[in-house]
Amino acid sequence: MANESPLPEEDLRQALELLFFAYRGFTGEADAILADFGLGRAHHRVIYFVKRNPLLSVNALLSILKITKQSLSRVLGQLVREGFIDQKTDKVDRRRRTLILTDKGDELEARLTACQTARISRAFEATGPDGVEGFKKVLIEIINEEDRRDYTGGAPHTG
Repeated sequence: MANESPLPEEDLRQALELLFFAYRGFTGEADAILADFGLGRAHHRVIYFVKRNPLLSVNALLSILKITKQSLSRVLGQLVREGFIDQKTDKVDRRRRTLILTDKGDELEARLTACQTARISRAFEATGPDGVEGFKKVLIEIINEEDRRDYTGGAPHTG
């Protein structure tokens, strides 16, 4: 496939390589913490989004993660069994299940987030305010257009 970008192919390839290495660094510490609990990245994503969105519905989580019910069931089942997440029946709609972290889940989420936010904080400090805004803009543009609605900028997810 030919390079359809006005940017030089080498610049694009360097960006790809940087993303690969940055992702490895970003996930490495968290992966080690998760491994201590017999958990993986899928568990991390569930824990992260449940923390960001207390009382998130299972259906909203499925929409955010773009995974099958079967995949979520396996991961969520383990997190519930091992006491990281509580499932509650919605008081208004009894068919709807909502998720919230337990104290144990909160502690794990805090450890995972601390190592990753420390890494991002160091990078932001090194690049300054323009780097922070540029980084956010680039990441937003990398997200599939139809999925950008899933990024709320910190606002709770509804659904």
